[in-house]
Amino acid sequence: MQKTVVIDIVGLSTSVLGKHTPFLTQYIAKRHLTHVRPVLPAVTTTAQSCYITGKWPSEHGIVGNGWYDRRDAEVKFWKQSNRLVEAEKIWERAKREDPSFTCSKMFWWYNMYASVDYSVTPRPQYHADGLKMPDCYAHPASLRDELTAKLGTFPLFTFWGPNTSLKSSKWIADASMYVDDQHNPTLTLIYLPHLDYCLQKYGVDLARIAPDLREIDQLVAELVAFYEKKDTRVILLSEYGINNVNRPVYINRALREAGLIAVRVEAGRELLDAGASAAFAAPDHQIAHVYVNDPAQVSRVKAMLEKLPGVAEVLDEAGKKAHHLDHERSGDLVAIAEPDSWFAYYYWLDDAKKPDYAQLVDIHRKPGYDPAELFMDQTNPLIKAKAGYKLARKLLGFRYLMDVISLDATLVKGSHGGVDVGQEYYPILVTDQPASASEIDAIDVYDVIWKHLTEAVLTEKA
Repeated sequence: MQKTVVIDIVGLSTSVLGKHTPFLTQYIAKRHLTHVRPVLPAVTTTAQSCYITGKWPSEHGIVGNGWYDRRDAEVKFWKQSNRLVEAEKIWERAKREDPSFTCSKMFWWYNMYASVDYSVTPRPQYHADGLKMPDCYAHPASLRDELTAKLGTFPLFTFWGPNTSLKSSKWIADASMYVDDQHNPTLTLIYLPHLDYCLQKYGVDLARIAPDLREIDQLVAELVAFYEKKDTRVILLSEYGINNVNRPVYINRALREAGLIAVRVEAGRELLDAGASAAFAAPDHQIAHVYVNDPAQVSRVKAMLEKLPGVAEVLDEAGKKAHHLDHERSGDLVAIAEPDSWFAYYYWLDDAKKPDYAQLVDIHRKPGYDPAELFMDQTNPLIKAKAGYKLARKLLGFRYLMDVISLDATLVKGSHGGVDVGQEYYPILVTDQPASASEIDAIDVYDVIWKHLTEAVLTEKA
């Protein structure tokens, strides 16, 4: 098989290409750009799973970045086991057809226990006293120690949260090149998250995000030069584009006010009790899986949500099937936001009763995605001093709660997940040879990668 690298540049779309991305602009001009029709939901784990299985969410089961586990009665976001993807992966097929094939999976999601030869993914150390320390998980386990010795500890707190920066994407790129030098894998999958941060913070404000665009442009140039020297077929790819938004939709607050959400109070804090709720939503950017534990309430909930400002559509069983979301993990209903809107997970009605994780970077305990984790609490003029004090407590070994995140969802200016967007916000695919059409479905990316791996000479398509 032919040596191939797929570089996933998160958030890249034609809406941000131009003078601030000189390398990408020139590189693409000499190659073939294909628009990828976004899968619903157009989010990281769903898109990636379509790309590496060639199947829709109804078949591979990744209906979003998280969902409600009906058996455990828990909302679970950002799980990491590759066994959650219920379809054969491209590297498994390749290995079956060519036993000499090897694969390196660098920070693509559902990375843990993937049947690849080399992999690295974010994985903090969770100590018994509640301390969270930066780290990563790697296979083989010795690879984590090699990378840490060479590159330093994976910079987890620049990968997500208010301190995001190029540092994490640079670490991933350097780690990918190290693995390639050491092991020469046939297929390498690289995930570069850098654009995701500025675009969610500021939207497509090219003047504001120009420094970030230049940074990712230079990093991609470095990667492409590295792989081209090794006679590697290069594919540039993205999972979604990010469009401007100005309206958070508090879907769970609406359900709470309708008497459908149950909470339990612990130490004066309200915690969502999903198993006891008649209905609740698991928001994920511009879609929300709505689980209705009382079947008699489905019609009522659907009618109510359809009237909620910012909601474009509510999918029932027929609608889910039409969008390839008819899987047991999906909500009984799936709400889709208007293009200028997105779903905030907040379910409490009084900030004095907010859960203790509300102002933390805490992607696993929150019952939905929270982009406000990119912002520090702007209402506190001493917030940086507060964060510094809590960091000092952490370093001294004292207990601490890094509750410094904003509760103002209106700060978020960019989002994704819906499919009713202009082509300038579609994810893109860049290859040396044209795809089968100028616009393809997300599941067709699989075929493009497969052809790069298996065809000795890629032929022009009519």
